Amino acid sequence: MQPNPCRWLLALACALAMLAQVAGAEPSNKWRIAVNHTADVAGEIELSLTPEGAEATRLVVPIPAGTHENHAAHLIRDAFRSQYGRSLYKAEMDDGEDVLIKVRGQNPDIDLVLVRNTAEGLKLHLSRE
Repeated sequence: MQPNPCRWLLALACALAMLAQVAGAEPSNKWRIAVNHTADVAGEIELSLTPEGAEATRLVVPIPAGTHENHAAHLIRDAFRSQYGRSLYKAEMDDGEDVLIKVRGQNPDIDLVLVRNTAEGLKLHLSRE
């Protein structure tokens, strides 16, 4: 069986896009995680948080099937607070379906990346504020 050139080009394009995202990483002291729609199936959201000059840590948030955007945002906020506490970062709700992550005090700025989202139907968008 011969390799499909379209699949190969798609895989290459995805790999280059991921490299560009990592190379263009720009830490910030404030991030917005916008959550939209509803999870059609149970899954997980995995985020990677990297403070400037430090190692990345990952945050995995289980999402039950049928979870709406507001509840998913609460789950993300609560998981963030549980894993990182409240002394380094402030995690709060905004507009019901958004989570704001703010660096407290003189702590280093962070880069926040969505690693994976297996809760099909639920959409996330991360942006620097």
